[in-house]
Amino acid sequence: MRTSNRPKHVGILVETDDSWGRNIVEAVCRFGRGRGWTVLITPRDPQGRLRLPTVWNGDGVIASLRSEASVRHVESLELPVVDVGNMVPKHDWLARVATDDAARGVMAFDHLRERGIEHFACYAPPIGRYSDIRSLSFKEAVEEGGFECAMYESTSEDAAGWLTNYSNVRQWLSTLPRPLGIFAADPYPARQLVEICALESVRIPDDVAVLSGDDDDLLCNVASPQISAVELASHRIGETAAQTLDRLMKGRRPAKRPVLIPPLRVRERHSTDILAMADHEVAEVLRYIRDNAGQGMTVSDLLREFPISRRRLEKRFRAVLNRSPAEEIRRVRMAHVGRLLLDSDIPIAQIAVEAGFATSASLSQAFRQHFGATPSEYRRRNDLKEN
Repeated sequence: MRTSNRPKHVGILVETDDSWGRNIVEAVCRFGRGRGWTVLITPRDPQGRLRLPTVWNGDGVIASLRSEASVRHVESLELPVVDVGNMVPKHDWLARVATDDAARGVMAFDHLRERGIEHFACYAPPIGRYSDIRSLSFKEAVEEGGFECAMYESTSEDAAGWLTNYSNVRQWLSTLPRPLGIFAADPYPARQLVEICALESVRIPDDVAVLSGDDDDLLCNVASPQISAVELASHRIGETAAQTLDRLMKGRRPAKRPVLIPPLRVRERHSTDILAMADHEVAEVLRYIRDNAGQGMTVSDLLREFPISRRRLEKRFRAVLNRSPAEEIRRVRMAHVGRLLLDSDIPIAQIAVEAGFATSASLSQAFRQHFGATPSEYRRRNDLKEN
């Protein structure tokens, strides 16, 4: 029998075989320590499934629900539940805190399009790690951008053993135009895609640029070439899920709508290090911007470096990227500031100097216009590892 004065017992049914799951668990446990929770992490039944034991006397559950069987299990507990995934339908009796798949799709498309890619595909074999929403969101972003997206069609062989089903993937790749940007649903299919391209002598990123829909410190970094990935706000998802569960255990009802957390950024690695555009002069200008925008360059600097008029440069940028040189400089500059905020402990005043801003206030104003948050809010909201 549960008593009100004992610590809350919380079960975490989240796989820890990737960075996303480990970050979720870490953030939940950090929040729980501050509340005096007793936490049971990833318990399994004799079949190896994530299941809470019948002897467990719990108060709430945070889970990544991947099947109807897992839904039935947590429902039978008759406890407050927060789902941190998006693989099963949302039920009224549970709360959900998950990645905003639409924002992920747009971010992935923008990253590939910024490299001049005009041919797109999505590789998301059914391996039980993600929902169709992830790939469909990327497809929708591509089509809204005015392009077509080739979708990998799964077969019975994929369901039986996708890791060895190279022949179907090779055949699919052979039918697609180059240069091609492929969104792989997560690091597992992304890694497989890189391996298949190596076997087929398909050059990455020159022929095929590969972008994973989620990041993993091991899989994305040990691949050859290393794989670019959408970095999710997994610590923030875990923290928000824990806060939500805390309210549910105090008697609040689950919200009908899920809480959707946008991804942080694309972590760029070699697999998308390409500027695949017919206008080679614009490509050279873009390389120059990416090498120098973090130091506070201007359009005037571009005109001094390249023998082209401002009007012609503007026209060609609009034709290739649908934005002006000034907008591209600002975008790259803000991305540079964002990386410094998340990847370092450098004070914001020093970041302002390194990024070419006169004062911290001018950086804060420009950053808020671009990201909708001040640098300090952005760092605090998105980098929960140090909190």
